Amino acid sequence: MESLPLVARARGHGPRRALVDAAGTYSYDDLLEASARIAAALLGHRSDLEEARVAYFIPPSFDHIAVQWAIWRAGGIAVPLALSHPRAELEYVLRDAEATIVVADGDSASMLEPLAASGGARFLITKDALAASPGPLPAVAPPRRAMMVYTSGTTGKPKGVVTTHENLQAQITTLIEAWGWTADDRILLVLPLHHVHGIVNVVCCALWAGATCVILPKFDAAETWARIASGELTLFMAVPTIYSRLIAAWEAADPDLRAAMSAGCRAMRLMVSGSAALPVQTLERWREIGGHTLLERYGMTEIGMALSNPLHDERRPGSVGMPLPDVEVRLVDEQGKTVVPGSPGEIEVRGANVFLEYWRRPDATRDAFRDGWFRTGDTAVLEEGRYRILGRSSVDILKTGGFKVSALEIEEELRTHPAVGECAVVGIPDLEWGDKVSVAIELRPGASLSLEEMQAWARERLAPYKVPRALCCVAALPRNAMGKVVKPEVAKLF
Repeated sequence: MESLPLVARARGHGPRRALVDAAGTYSYDDLLEASARIAAALLGHRSDLEEARVAYFIPPSFDHIAVQWAIWRAGGIAVPLALSHPRAELEYVLRDAEATIVVADGDSASMLEPLAASGGARFLITKDALAASPGPLPAVAPPRRAMMVYTSGTTGKPKGVVTTHENLQAQITTLIEAWGWTADDRILLVLPLHHVHGIVNVVCCALWAGATCVILPKFDAAETWARIASGELTLFMAVPTIYSRLIAAWEAADPDLRAAMSAGCRAMRLMVSGSAALPVQTLERWREIGGHTLLERYGMTEIGMALSNPLHDERRPGSVGMPLPDVEVRLVDEQGKTVVPGSPGEIEVRGANVFLEYWRRPDATRDAFRDGWFRTGDTAVLEEGRYRILGRSSVDILKTGGFKVSALEIEEELRTHPAVGECAVVGIPDLEWGDKVSVAIELRPGASLSLEEMQAWARERLAPYKVPRALCCVAALPRNAMGKVVKPEVAKLF
């Protein structure tokens, strides 16, 4: 009898199509067999991995999911490695997690095997693990640790966020209910699989529901539009930057192709945006192109998803909606007292979805909770029953001239300038103002804008946000591997 509900449900889905990747199409039975073989290879002569950390470096694919399931079925803790990380960061994660086994695809073996050896970990290639003969698997209780995803937050070294099988089940089932997943759904994965957005929201929800997940090894605008235009998908989930790139690709396409792209969007039942604030102009443009008001939601590595706009009711631009089923949310001031609606406060979350601990960081784990509530470090305001995110308390909430202002709100206003393509707002320490609000701007193609023109425009438009003075530098903004704008270092602004 299978002890993990996610895996046990797969037996009921049996011959149904589960995963599609560049190599082929795979049923739930295929996934069960492959993960059983890999689990046997991971176990070796052991009967249970007993929460040993197993790190894996595999592009999004059937093999990636099979390895993840194998780790869980063998009783280990899955530690997904970021394909975009340089060697030093991979070494750090392997060392910090004290990984005892490292799994990689054949193309990555030359890089990963020496890293595994340096940490004394056993190294496996996926192809070899798939050749193992299935054997007895341990009973894995829901309270056991299941996964460790590394997140740096805003300060310090990355921390391993440990979730249990119970946590994962809570995160999955709340989304199944809130977003109406069924076995007839077909979703496209274009996200990396070292974040909960891709792991939980897309893959785990699809496999729990008995649906089909079509996997791209990485995001490609043309290939993504081709899949959407096929009309075969029912769901799509991505970050705002991906939607911006899809908009640009749509605008560059010929009219006939545009019509097919838009028709494919309209054939879907749900399109979701998350992991970063969605600019209102992006939401509105996507609605024009695809007929969907993107569903915005709020979550983080430590909690999965906590807030979501409704599936069927009104979705308000700039809002991340209401608490998901079985998730408690409150806003508190710096003393931990609940704030009244309309006043900004830190988001705190409580529920079965909340993670267990930061790996071997008891002080950080203790400091992350207040009376059983997880302190997210994000500031929001509750308006007419809906939450609106103002930003990270440590980065996006600037204290300037005696006022607290939201960098995200200022960025949203700046994007209304016709020359501004993208922007990032930071605070520079200043003896007079506390934080001097500073802006880095990326211009739209063909646009021009002087520093003086931007300052004059900003002084007028930003007055309602209590910004005493805006400084800016017209420059290309740094982006991460997914193309998302990241907050520039202060030194790079001037």
